[in-house]
Amino acid sequence: MEEIFYIADRNSIDQAEDLVRQYGLLAIDEAAARSRHYRDLGNEIRFCEWRQIERFLSVFTQDVAIGTVH
Repeated sequence: MEEIFYIADRNSIDQAEDLVRQYGLLAIDEAAARSRHYRDLGNEIRFCEWRQIERFLSVFTQDVAIGTVH
């Protein structure tokens, strides 16, 4: 199975957790807005970080298991 998301370090998980606390179900939208902001600034690294956090939140909020379940 192709990798759905990539998290570089624990800091990204902490940022995702903070978004969920602050925005609830809108955390995915906030992560998307932040990724667009950094893309518009031309900051590819921060754009990619926030895009991956957005993907992580999309998977994290699903009601079904994705991938292999052990």
